[in-house]
Amino acid sequence: MKPEQSCYWIDQFLDYFQAIKERSPNTIKEYRYDLVLFLRFVLRRRGLIDMSVEFENISITQVDEDFLKSIKLTEMYAFVSWLSTERKNSPNARARRISSIRSFFNYLKNKARILEENPAADLESPKLVKKLPRHLTLDESQQLLAKAAANPSEWSSRDYCIITLFLNCGLRLSELCSIDIDNIKEDTLTVIGKGAKERTVYLNSACLSALNDYLEDRPQVEGSHARALFLSRLKRRISPKTVQWTIKNYIISIGLDPKRYSVHKLRHTAATLMYKYGKVDIRALQAILGHSSISTTEIYTHIDQDALHNAVESNPLSKIRKEK
Repeated sequence: MKPEQSCYWIDQFLDYFQAIKERSPNTIKEYRYDLVLFLRFVLRRRGLIDMSVEFENISITQVDEDFLKSIKLTEMYAFVSWLSTERKNSPNARARRISSIRSFFNYLKNKARILEENPAADLESPKLVKKLPRHLTLDESQQLLAKAAANPSEWSSRDYCIITLFLNCGLRLSELCSIDIDNIKEDTLTVIGKGAKERTVYLNSACLSALNDYLEDRPQVEGSHARALFLSRLKRRISPKTVQWTIKNYIISIGLDPKRYSVHKLRHTAATLMYKYGKVDIRALQAILGHSSISTTEIYTHIDQDALHNAVESNPLSKIRKEK
C-alpha cells in the first residue's frame, strides 16, 4: 500500500483486526481497499480534491481525527448509491463495503474512542438474495475422482487424495494447504479454519485409503517443508494457486466449465452430498464445515427438484381423482 493510500486511523484499525480479530491477510487487504475507496469518495464529494486528479490517485493522508468526526450517515448512503450507479457494484459487493465501513466506525467509537456517536450504526445493507450454491452432482464427483485415479502422472495419488478430502470433508482451500502430517491421528484430522479456530475433521474409509496411498508415494523432504502433507513438484508445501490450477485441469478434463466450478465448489459439493444422501443434521453439518453461524450453513441445505417432486406426490390427497 502506497503511503498516500493510507492514513493513521486505517492503519490502527487494520492492526487491531489482524492482531486481535485474527483476520486473514486477504480480508485485511479487502478492508483497506474498501475504506480507502470510501474516504476518497468523501474527499471528492466535499470538493476538497482537484477534480483533475484521477480518483485512484487521490491521497487520503489529510484524513485526520477531525475529518472522521465530521463524516455523516448521509455521506455513507451517497457512497453506497455511487457504488451502485457509477461503479456498478453488485449488492454483494456493496454489502461487503458497507460491512467494512461499519467495522471501521465501530472501532473508532468503541476501541479508539475518538467518536462520541457512530454514524454507521444505522447504515443498512442492500437486501441480498440467497442463491443456491453451485455444486457437482454425484455422477460428476465420481467422474472427477476417476479421472484423478486414471492419471498416469507421478502425482496422481496426491491429486486423488486432495480431491477425496475436498469432496468428503468439505475443507477450505487454505485448510487443505496448511495440513501437516502430524495433524493426522488415526481417523481424525485437525485443521485451522477461519479466525484461527481449530476443529477436528473425521476421516472416512475413502479418505484414509487415499491418504495411505499418497503417503507411500510422497517424496521425503527436509527442512521447513518436511512436515507439510501435500507437496508441489518442487518438493515444497503446495500453494493454493497450485491446488486451484490442478483442480481446474481436472474440471476441464471431465467436460465442465472451470469458470463455473472452482475449488470452493468442491466444498459446496461435499456439504450437498452429505446433506442430501447422508441425511446429516444441519448442526452436525455446521460443525463439519467449521461455520460460526448456522445461517451460513443453511445455504448448503438446498433441496433438489426430485425431493420437491416426491414431497408433493407423497401428499395423501395426491391419489384422489374426480369421479366421472
